[in-house]
Amino acid sequence: MTKDVLVSISGLQFAEGVDNDSVEVITSGDYYKKNGKHYVVYDEVTEGTDELTKNIVKLGEDSLDITKRGVANVHIMFEKNRKNVTYYYTPFGSILLGIHATRIDVKETEEEITALVDYALEMNYEHVADCTVTIKITSKNAGDFRL
Repeated sequence: MTKDVLVSISGLQFAEGVDNDSVEVITSGDYYKKNGKHYVVYDEVTEGTDELTKNIVKLGEDSLDITKRGVANVHIMFEKNRKNVTYYYTPFGSILLGIHATRIDVKETEEEITALVDYALEMNYEHVADCTVTIKITSKNAGDFRL
C-alpha cells in the first residue's frame, strides 16, 4: 500500500418508518501502518462553510476508530460486540451517540483494504437505526482503480 490513497466511505441506515438513507464520500488521503493498525488521514469540506474537518480513521482487526476535528468534533469507536458511547459536538449543540457494532469484517490485499461494519446507532439513549458502513482504501497506484 502506498502513502497516497483514495478513500471511499459509504453508509446506509435502516430506520423503521423512514426511507433508507445512503451517503458516500470519495476523497484522497494519506495512509500509514503503525503497530499492526491501518491509519488514513483525510480532510473533508463541511457543506455550507469554508472550513475543513480533519478525519483520522484507525482500523484494526476487530475495531474501527474515527476521529473528526473541525466544525464538528467526535471520536467514535466501533468494537465488535461492544457498545461505546460518545458525544458528537456540532455548532448547534452536542448529541450523545451510542454505537454497538455487531460485525467488523476487514479484507486486505497489497493495493486495497476494505472494512465492512454493521452497527446499531443510538442518539440520547434511544435506538434510531441499524447501520452499515463500508470503508475502502485503495492505493492511488492500483491499476484497476475506478470511480
